[in-house]
Amino acid sequence: MSHTQETEKISWLADLYQRTNKNWFGLNHSSEASSTSNNVSESKKDNVADDTLIRKVAEMILDEFHLIGDSDNVKNTNTKLVNFTQPADLEKILKLEITKDGLTIKQLEDFCRQVIKYSVKTTHPHFYNQLYGGVDQFGVAGAWLTDALNTSQATYEIAPVFTLLERKIIEYCGSKCGWDLDKIDGIFSPGGSISNMYGMILARYNKFSDTKENGVRGLPRLVAFGSDSSHYSLSKSSIWMGHGTNSVVKVKTDDRGKMIPSELEKEIENTIKDGAVPFVVIATAGTTVLGAFDPIREVAAICAKYNIWLHVDAALGGTFLLSLKHRTLLDGIELADSVAWNLHKLAGAPLQCSLFLTRHCQLLQHCNSLNAEYIFQSDKYYDADYDLGDKSIQCGRKVDSLKAWLTLASRGEDEWEHLVDNIIQMNRYITDKLAHRPNFKLVLPQFEGSTVSFWYIPEKLRNQTHIDPATLHKVCPAIKSRMMSSGSLMIGYQPLTCKNLPNFFRLSLTCIPPATMEDMDFIVDEIERLGKDLEF
Repeated sequence: MSHTQETEKISWLADLYQRTNKNWFGLNHSSEASSTSNNVSESKKDNVADDTLIRKVAEMILDEFHLIGDSDNVKNTNTKLVNFTQPADLEKILKLEITKDGLTIKQLEDFCRQVIKYSVKTTHPHFYNQLYGGVDQFGVAGAWLTDALNTSQATYEIAPVFTLLERKIIEYCGSKCGWDLDKIDGIFSPGGSISNMYGMILARYNKFSDTKENGVRGLPRLVAFGSDSSHYSLSKSSIWMGHGTNSVVKVKTDDRGKMIPSELEKEIENTIKDGAVPFVVIATAGTTVLGAFDPIREVAAICAKYNIWLHVDAALGGTFLLSLKHRTLLDGIELADSVAWNLHKLAGAPLQCSLFLTRHCQLLQHCNSLNAEYIFQSDKYYDADYDLGDKSIQCGRKVDSLKAWLTLASRGEDEWEHLVDNIIQMNRYITDKLAHRPNFKLVLPQFEGSTVSFWYIPEKLRNQTHIDPATLHKVCPAIKSRMMSSGSLMIGYQPLTCKNLPNFFRLSLTCIPPATMEDMDFIVDEIERLGKDLEF
């Protein structure tokens, strides 16, 4: 995206603020209203009830977008993405106590400036620390408007527009999975972990529907399967569902971190021989560490053979479905019974923006509904099928649909395809660059998604015939400490215990902001600068 286009988008966000400024959060700014304000607000030092702070914070946010959203400006001014401060010191600086008399507008404004100063600038083009990064500015506008309107995504009655938006986003993303429109169902959830748990709960209900009334008592031992590189939410969900971690089987993966189908079938047969019941397989489309995509089509064939629910954790990799060229990474996704997809990861929607999708229409409603009469009345004055809340395990539910819709609709399918394709291009560019730099070693020869993993080998270690893994394990933490002190770059690191690999860096690429070759060059050069003089 050009500098001019980015400036136009930021200007549009500023214009939204200006147009809503006269009645922000429903406040009346007229002098008449001010003169009739009640005694409680007048008794405050700076009239905390007025809109001064809202205006100031909006200006701060817009200033931050101008500073961080323009990647060229960041590079020209050496803008730091973090002012790292140790927890005890930061707590003293912020003065977090709640006082009896409250704070003035000036004090609140100063505090908000400190919040920005000491927070990580995740929109910075050199932030690669998590599986998300950057934020779509149209999505931010949606998040602002959502919070200003302050409603719950429970019924059409209290969230008419947001209800229609949620239905449309679910339909759209479900269609990207290759499902028939009349079978698509789903719900926004508070994170990919909860979306995965929805998949497991639905899988259990599909096999043993009486668990809704009778619970797990009297059931055979139910077993879930995921790869040894699957997300830990699989085990957490098993705990919450009352099955425990011993009811989760971790299936071996190949050298690239992909589930091995023959190993899955072997584990399923062993489970059946032990008298337990396999009820769900979780395939991963984009593992957390290596970014691996399990062979969904082969896994689906095994699930069909043994009548097991297939859930695909595409929290990371789902956005590749927006590219005609690279959606093949999720080949076979149409065979999944359910899918988790986080739009706040690669697509850059504001956190959190997580979808649970299924091709079994109404099953989610049957599984979770309790028909609470004080909110889900049976004699409503409109079509109650538009009430989404009873599908959920929650009551009140944050509205995520507007920011999702604005994020996707603003750019359109052609631009999204370009942004997704750019991830693969930058992946290949930096992988090739790292392969030709003597102080770097790739964890894999190539990577298929948004993740690139590698070691940095300091000069003092590079000349050794054998590098002690325990010593190599210390390199990433040492460089990360220097990164945080300089505020120049943030990249995550971790070991991979299932492969006996010591700490290595994990670069996670996203659509927003779109990475450039210059960004990739900076990563390599900066890590080398920070680590070249390390000694162990």
